[in-house]
Amino acid sequence: MDRDRVATRLLSSSAEHSYDPSVEIDWEAPLAADLYFVPPHRSSLYGTAVWERLTEQQRITLTRYEAASIAGLGIWFETILMQLLIRSYYGQDPTSAHAQYGLTEVADECRHSVMFGRMIAALDTPVYRPDGVNEFLGRWIGATASGPRMFAAILICEEILDTLQREAMASPQVQPLVRMVSRIHVVEEARHVRYAREELARQVRAASRRRLLFDKVVIGRAAYLCGTRLIHPAVYRSIGLSPAEGRAAARANPYFRETLRWSAGRVVAYLSELDLVDGPGKPLWNRSGLL
Repeated sequence: MDRDRVATRLLSSSAEHSYDPSVEIDWEAPLAADLYFVPPHRSSLYGTAVWERLTEQQRITLTRYEAASIAGLGIWFETILMQLLIRSYYGQDPTSAHAQYGLTEVADECRHSVMFGRMIAALDTPVYRPDGVNEFLGRWIGATASGPRMFAAILICEEILDTLQREAMASPQVQPLVRMVSRIHVVEEARHVRYAREELARQVRAASRRRLLFDKVVIGRAAYLCGTRLIHPAVYRSIGLSPAEGRAAARANPYFRETLRWSAGRVVAYLSELDLVDGPGKPLWNRSGLL
């Protein structure tokens, strides 16, 4: 089967290019006082009147909390993905390469979540994660999702993080810790994206029209969550703003709106090819800021 040929190649890549963050990263190294935690032009307040009022140290502090927010959302989505992969594996042939790669990805995601958690601890920030209705929907998706909505929802978050981290890992303005975490995640996530894209395309071809109409709503809701909670409003307390003030400034910021669209460009293009953006979920996509 084609899916097993792809999985066999991914298993080989996993064997050759996997990392142990507990060994590869110097967790004891001090943070640099003059370096950012995300490239400054990707900060949600970059270019705003608020940004102009901030001192250089306040700008660095803001990006420190924004990096923690992005990592927290990554952990949340990876935890959901691990549940989905384990549920999917339960009914598969354990001798197949496709099933075995699913378990291999779970192992990768376990390491990534530990790595992101250790990074948040090193940043000495709160743990930011979706709450309220988003937390409930996460539990629901983790327990029930299958078919196109399973992989499409995860792809949105994973590909946005991948785009942001590809830039961060190459930026001399960014902390070495964040750059190394980003590099490990980017290398290993490339396999996950290939796996998810291939499986999503197969599932879309097999799905009924009625099924796809419902899935498009779920996918649109995932896009809305990623766009509106990539930066948790509570991060703005780090520079003396209320969450409402900071969120309003970020949402009105043309630079940040462009960052959201840029980070989602690849996944939006791919999901559009599969006709998963238009339809009943489109209003949620429009409100997400990712289009």
